[in-house]
Amino acid sequence: MRPFLSKTRSLSLTALLIVASLACKDAVENPTTTTDLNLETTALGKALTGDGGRVLYVFAGDANGTANCTGNCLTTWPLYYKETPTMGNGLTAADFTTITRADGAKQTAYKGWPLYYYKNDTKADDITGENVGDLWRIAKPNYTVLVASQQLTGLDGKTYTFDAKEGTGNSLFLTDNVGRTLYAFAPDKKNKNTYTKADFSNNGTWPLFEGTVEDVPSTLNKADFSTITVFGKTQITYKGWPLYYFGPDQGQRGNTKVVSVPRPGVWPVVYKTSPEAPN
Repeated sequence: MRPFLSKTRSLSLTALLIVASLACKDAVENPTTTTDLNLETTALGKALTGDGGRVLYVFAGDANGTANCTGNCLTTWPLYYKETPTMGNGLTAADFTTITRADGAKQTAYKGWPLYYYKNDTKADDITGENVGDLWRIAKPNYTVLVASQQLTGLDGKTYTFDAKEGTGNSLFLTDNVGRTLYAFAPDKKNKNTYTKADFSNNGTWPLFEGTVEDVPSTLNKADFSTITVFGKTQITYKGWPLYYFGPDQGQRGNTKVVSVPRPGVWPVVYKTSPEAPN
């Protein structure tokens, strides 16, 4: 009987080792997400996710860093908040901050944009909130530009509409990925910067929007973006318009002071409705 028992024990041990091996393999191939914030693959590329792998969103109305989704809006777009969120691969803790909303609640922000879920997303890879009302975008790490929706207010303190006329009402316009407003210069030509001096002596007032074109919101046509070389610097263009910041905006997200300088229409904000730059 002993040889039989020994053989049985040997087979049992082998079976246990096989089960353990398969369990380890499954753990490697199907890791359990234990961090609060992660980057997960969606139909539109990598997006920021929170609890249960649900995709997080940013709101064009929050370009100035203030959470402006309130009241019934929060029923559709529940806010995201973790006191000290843990980070998955590809995320940097310095990109996340906590803001205090007007209602006293706290909310986590990514690169200054308050974060939200979308109530109609039912599973981890859903992105059904993308472009709702042309105001909501999935939160992605490599946006070159984002979209703001707010009242344009000039350096003169007057309010303006997108067409550079005095008036009230939110306009949609491009910002960089941290909400700083971008402008065109009306005298420029297609892919031709006519403003910046070779010694960059006026670049402090009108800094070039420099860099490379990576991700853009899906509501925009990436082919409308390009770059030009301006005295050795790389400036991003949109629809052929070289893009600039305005120094007196003081790097503050959401500021739109230049829409009145030196008169309305000379330094307009830009968006899908902007015309192509002239040749």
